Amino acid sequence: MKNQRIAIIGAGTAGLATATLLGRQGHDITVIERAKSLTAVGAGILLQPSGVGVLSEIGCLEQMQQFGHRIDALYGWTRSGRVIMQVEYAHLNESRDVFGLGIHRASLCHVLDHVLAAVSHQRWFGCEVDSIQQSAKEAVVSFRRETEVHQEVFDAVLIANGSASQLRPQSLVRYDRQYPWGAMWLIRPLTDNLSSLNKPHLQQRYDGSSIMVGALPTGCTPGDTATPMLSLFWSLPIAAIPQWQAEGFDLAGWKSDVVNLWPELHPVINAIQSPSELLPATYRDVIMSRWGEGRMGIIGDAAHAMSPQLGQGANMALLDASAIARAVEESNDWESVWQKYYAARSGSIRFYQKMSRFLTPLFQSKIVGAGLVRDMALPVSHKLPWVRRQMAETVAGRKQKWI
Repeated sequence: MKNQRIAIIGAGTAGLATATLLGRQGHDITVIERAKSLTAVGAGILLQPSGVGVLSEIGCLEQMQQFGHRIDALYGWTRSGRVIMQVEYAHLNESRDVFGLGIHRASLCHVLDHVLAAVSHQRWFGCEVDSIQQSAKEAVVSFRRETEVHQEVFDAVLIANGSASQLRPQSLVRYDRQYPWGAMWLIRPLTDNLSSLNKPHLQQRYDGSSIMVGALPTGCTPGDTATPMLSLFWSLPIAAIPQWQAEGFDLAGWKSDVVNLWPELHPVINAIQSPSELLPATYRDVIMSRWGEGRMGIIGDAAHAMSPQLGQGANMALLDASAIARAVEESNDWESVWQKYYAARSGSIRFYQKMSRFLTPLFQSKIVGAGLVRDMALPVSHKLPWVRRQMAETVAGRKQKWI
């Protein structure tokens, strides 16, 4: 498609990556973001090998590796020390080097923003988008900046403002709900006395299906490139999150529970002085019938949010950016773009949404026996070469369908 004026609403992973790829094609890109600046917020995330491939396509993988921590495997143990989850990227049986990256969300956005800065574009930060109106020939974005109201005309608009987006067309939304389980997360320096955690692994500990704690090395942050960091996650029902802000929360009891489950975490857990040091994370499940109509498209979590159980959120956002860029380059009109985008991404997205909904109760629920089923099934799966590879393909973000 010839030069188009495109608005991208949201300066997260999907928005920044898409802006870079479309800007390089010569399109007139405007990034609209409600925050006044990109700030160092958010927890650590795991970028899977398929997302790492998109970073290579964008040309920022080497820079991202300077911030992130290489991840080669995902392991999970029960309270008794029995290995339940054992997924290694080496099980993909490829000759080339395949790996994931543990990285702080702020570092991911920092690098993507740095790459975008080299591409001609406009950025309007501190802007709250109120509505998007479209016709056959244009899309009009109405937004507020401080007390002023503005309207701007674009050839197309890409909505990339996250899972709770109020801008996606409700006529296309088939399902939208908050997951009943979330997490409390904490980021701390990965010091010398945490050598068992300073490995290229995502590690988790379970007690049934209702108790889970995870640890992910996430490299350094933009504000401190000399200190490697560790992200910790404690799973809990979202109904229990307000207890952390309530006066009288039994922090000592919680710390004792965590250390009893995972003794190696004692140096980190013992240093926590207040419940406010852990921050809440909630998740949504969003299903749409399609991800574009007329002059408006939806990408990233705004299009297909899912449980974090498979760690695919940022990964799917990067793959969306790559798919949209190819579709725009190969198409002559926006309806063709949405069709190509849907064809490229629908198989994978549907697979991961269904798989996430299937697996989540095994790790985050109070269903009697769910943890036992998981603890019996997963170790057997690891011993079957074909199943073991399918598990690695799934975690790596490469699956398009069940078989």
